Amino acid sequence: MNHSKTLILSLMAALGLLVVSRVEAAELTLLSMNMKGAGANEQKPIDETVAVMKASKADIIAAQETVPEPEPCEAGYGGCIAEGMDRSRGKEIAAALGYYYHEFKHNQPHHWADILFSKYPIGKETPNGSGVEIMVGGDKIVVYSMNLNDAPYQPYQIMKIEYGDFPFVTTAAEAIKYAKLARGKAFELVAADVKAVSDARAHFVMGDFNEPSHLDWNGAAVAAKLQPMVVEFPFSKGLADLGFVDSYRSVYPNVVAKPGFTWTTTTEPSDPTDHHDRIDFIMVGGKNIKITHAAIVGEKSPEADLVVTPWPSDHRATMAKVSW
Repeated sequence: MNHSKTLILSLMAALGLLVVSRVEAAELTLLSMNMKGAGANEQKPIDETVAVMKASKADIIAAQETVPEPEPCEAGYGGCIAEGMDRSRGKEIAAALGYYYHEFKHNQPHHWADILFSKYPIGKETPNGSGVEIMVGGDKIVVYSMNLNDAPYQPYQIMKIEYGDFPFVTTAAEAIKYAKLARGKAFELVAADVKAVSDARAHFVMGDFNEPSHLDWNGAAVAAKLQPMVVEFPFSKGLADLGFVDSYRSVYPNVVAKPGFTWTTTTEPSDPTDHHDRIDFIMVGGKNIKITHAAIVGEKSPEADLVVTPWPSDHRATMAKVSW
């Protein structure tokens, strides 16, 4: 480079006319899995659960049911919290993954027994303890792992399947009323935390909501006999109103072609004592967050997009890839 060209470049830099920028993209693979005690209910080691998590290649994992359910376990939290809450397998799983982990306080409106595993160091909890802050590169994100109250469970109330001491319902308005009774407090806590950490680059609300999506119980699903009626379920609808995007439904908007059922692996769809549905979610909040992939992880195809056998849970898991 000759001296005159060097002088010109120096003058341009001095005048602010020479701009050199480097933009780095962040990419995350997320997994949400109800791990049903990670094998403890069947007196198994953690190996099958860890195999699922490794197969997903997830950077951050939201896991629910970190502890075995005591027997007998009645519908709702009442029969499931008295024992076993000190027997979490979270620390053992984190060591097997080589990840950091954070266990949330058990038996709360927004947590039954929930944990996060992360390849990135985990920071402080949100004000209401719904989620935790994690730094990805130079960006702060907030990640939530939530197992919400399972009773009253509206699909069973609507389908007249006995589950706990709750009445059957016949209208969408009744279903919404009981959904708010079961999970309304949890939504209030999460919504408050999202607003409290408004400087975060993104929020990822993941978990077993024990409530279907308003996007799934729509007219098309009713016409295809996947669902019995149209219901605007309040938890998913409330998150959507806050700007959250359902990662799976954003990639697969056709509920009939891709229902994405996560509940359950233990019965057939024709079983009159159960009702298959999608109740496990990864909800994405934040500006200019791209959802580049979504999948159901489970025991067999076509129900699962990623098949892992043997499968250790009564729920299928859900995963997503996001970037910004």
